[in-house]
Amino acid sequence: MTATTTAAVREFGLLYAEVQQFYSRQMQLFDSFEAEPWARTFTEDAVFDVPTLPAPVVGRAALAANVRRNAEVRAGSGEQLRHWLGMLDARPQPDGTVHTRSYALVYLTPRDGESKVHRVCVMEDVLVPAPGGWQVAHRLVTRDDLP
Repeated sequence: MTATTTAAVREFGLLYAEVQQFYSRQMQLFDSFEAEPWARTFTEDAVFDVPTLPAPVVGRAALAANVRRNAEVRAGSGEQLRHWLGMLDARPQPDGTVHTRSYALVYLTPRDGESKVHRVCVMEDVLVPAPGGWQVAHRLVTRDDLP
């Protein structure tokens, strides 16, 4: 391996660790229903496209409102959701963005019950550099159980 190759591998390794840390924090904010801090992990005009909603959610205010709605639903049901991301593929782009694709498992734990896999999804993001880290500009989530 040349010095240039070694430096590129090291630089990519640091980027990959940053992206993993970003997702770890973001998913924990989401699962804890911290609406505004979670929404700030997206750009002001971000698009959040998931099959559980009738239309894509656009913008931070709408993203935060959606998390607050989720909190109300979960409080009434007594169920806990946890999101786990794995098999992360991060591809830096010439414009400074990073395109990512990962598997997202959603675990559901009913009150006084056992956890089970609730959904298996693929999450594709466009991350943009932001002060202090990254923000999602566009997220597309697909589910394995839907066409």
